[in-house]
Amino acid sequence: MLPARSIGALRAVDATQSSAPSRAGELIDADPLFVRERTAARDLPDPKPLISNLARSVVEVIAGVRDIEQLSRWVTDDVFRHLLIRTQHAARARQARRRPTRRPNFVELTLRVQDTSENIVDAVVVLDFGARVRAVTVRLEGLDRRWRASAIHVL
Repeated sequence: MLPARSIGALRAVDATQSSAPSRAGELIDADPLFVRERTAARDLPDPKPLISNLARSVVEVIAGVRDIEQLSRWVTDDVFRHLLIRTQHAARARQARRRPTRRPNFVELTLRVQDTSENIVDAVVVLDFGARVRAVTVRLEGLDRRWRASAIHVL
């Protein structure tokens, strides 16, 4: 168990994290018993395959053909909660309109990746659904020696 002074120091570090840019090797987390370590992008694999797969998987989760639990390893808790709520709304809308759950057919048009900081990558994936084109934005952070999505939005 951590002494009270260490817990206070960890909370003080967390308070400064929101305003200061993050650096690799830095420890972050609100829970004093489990501290995450930021990992530099240069120490991680190419994020493009993960971004492409995440975008496809998120669209399938919202469509109801993929279980949201399959994404839990790759997203933060906040993103998981956000996707869960969005999935529930989409399921209710399908039920109200009496539409069956169908696998979405789409083609990935473009994938753009921008390094934002030492351990953060922002990306946009444009998907063509035939009658509609949508963009999926993804923010990946290097945490605990792997990429984790800290924000995902389907536009």
